[in-house]
Amino acid sequence: MIVVNMLDKEHTNFDEILAKLRERFGPKVFPMAIPINPGPGFNKVLDVMRNEVITYTTDGSGKFAEAPASGEWADRVKALHQELIEHTAEADDQLLEKFFEQGGLSEDELRAGVHNAFQKAEIIPVFATASETNVGVARLMDFVAKYGSSPEDRARVTAVDGNDAEVAVGLHDQQTVAYVFKTMNEEHIGEVTYFRVYSGSVRFGMDLYNASRNVTERVGQLALVNGRNRQNVGVIGAGDIGSVVKLKNTHTGDTLCAPGLNERLPKVTFPKPNIHAALLLKSKGEEDKVAQGLAALANEDPAFHYAVDAELHQTVLSGQGELHLQVISERLKNRFKVDFDLVAPKIRFRETIKTRGESKYRHKKQTGGAGQFAEVWMRIEPAARGSGVEFTESLVGQNVDRVFVPSVEKGVNAACTEGILAGYRVVDVKIDFYDGKMHPVDSKDIAFQIAGKEAFREAFLAARPCLLEPIHLVEIRVPDDAMGAVIGDLSSRRGKILGMDSVAGMQVIKALIPAAELYQYSTVLRSLTGGRAAHTEDFDHYEEMPKELEARVIAEAKKAKEEQHHA
Repeated sequence: MIVVNMLDKEHTNFDEILAKLRERFGPKVFPMAIPINPGPGFNKVLDVMRNEVITYTTDGSGKFAEAPASGEWADRVKALHQELIEHTAEADDQLLEKFFEQGGLSEDELRAGVHNAFQKAEIIPVFATASETNVGVARLMDFVAKYGSSPEDRARVTAVDGNDAEVAVGLHDQQTVAYVFKTMNEEHIGEVTYFRVYSGSVRFGMDLYNASRNVTERVGQLALVNGRNRQNVGVIGAGDIGSVVKLKNTHTGDTLCAPGLNERLPKVTFPKPNIHAALLLKSKGEEDKVAQGLAALANEDPAFHYAVDAELHQTVLSGQGELHLQVISERLKNRFKVDFDLVAPKIRFRETIKTRGESKYRHKKQTGGAGQFAEVWMRIEPAARGSGVEFTESLVGQNVDRVFVPSVEKGVNAACTEGILAGYRVVDVKIDFYDGKMHPVDSKDIAFQIAGKEAFREAFLAARPCLLEPIHLVEIRVPDDAMGAVIGDLSSRRGKILGMDSVAGMQVIKALIPAAELYQYSTVLRSLTGGRAAHTEDFDHYEEMPKELEARVIAEAKKAKEEQHHA
């Protein structure tokens, strides 16, 4: 179903929207309601099912009065009514025969036909509303109640068993199968699990097997929920939705079934997050509270993800849009009493080299007690992109005992992890430890670790070091009329367009964009296209950064290091 909302705003054009919907989804799109006076003060709707003009009060109560359509509206509703009868007759051969025999359909036949056509997706109903003033909402709800899918319309669904073979779950089967579609942490109650029963029934005190997690759960207090009202019940039957509190290890997307049954209903697949922000705590010592809060919120909302990035020392939150992250932040602040800001996430730059480099580094320490001595001769060269760090030794003769090779490698790995130019990990380098010197007494593991680290550092700086940046593959679905604005914005983000396709009246642009240019991109995209575009982004590869941007990143890293040092 499609609901066109906000018809009480200025410059609304319902007919234009309807034409675009038909262009996008085909001729099955059908208006069940048409706004008579769209714009400020909107309160009259032409109801196609009832052949009536419905006038709503605009005080938010949702009350309405009905009157037969007259004048041009009577002609319009008559034509639409006829079109609706044809749509419903097409979905059912028997109705089609009746339609031709009788020259039309009775009201009851039409109602049964609309229900059937809606179930077969032969008709996509469109409604007109203004939710702020509660106009048009009552008839929309009526339609959902009368024509929406009841459990009987979906009496059999497909699940998989323990061997991943398909099995049918039927509304009238005796064995219990229920799907958990939401979990929430509610004040004064604890964790509440919302589920729909697909077969059998769920009773207070019974044991159910969680087929998704291989655990058994004891069912506690059951309730039917209507808004804020909870009505405690002893049993919830097939087709119904209910809630239970304090299950131990059951989460959104899990299937609960009768013991001895091992069936899983398909999980809802949620879209990948397309906006990311890092969490910056305002006071130290609240890390545990934040971790607990984020885990609880991610459990409740599978479209929200978070990750603690050990490399960048940031906790990054990812969601479906700016509003989504805002709601998550408010919940985290209010429910778990923590204070923080959301900032741009750091980017995982990498460091590498462009030419060969070499060094001979001597580490010598002779101050009181045991001395330290090690000398490491090293050659390095660039390796293929994405190949990581390759350490080899080509020692000949007895200048360095082979026992120190792991020590040198340890030193090199430490330098690669810490980074040399700007504190980012070193990649795509081949290292050869080919010679050196040692001392019979003062050479030890730590001395060769230090010498290995410093020799690598020197060789690295001599080999034209550079920064690499992550490049993401971005796919954007854009309406035709917004293409120019989106492509113009892409080029300002150093984007490279790979290709374009046309899919169902939308253009799909594929482009490579540096990760550094993608912060809050979904917000920009929304404002460029009036909220009609969507995008996905995935890491693709690393490539060399432009020099002026590299200099900026290195300068920022130095500044941050100095600030840390003074702190």
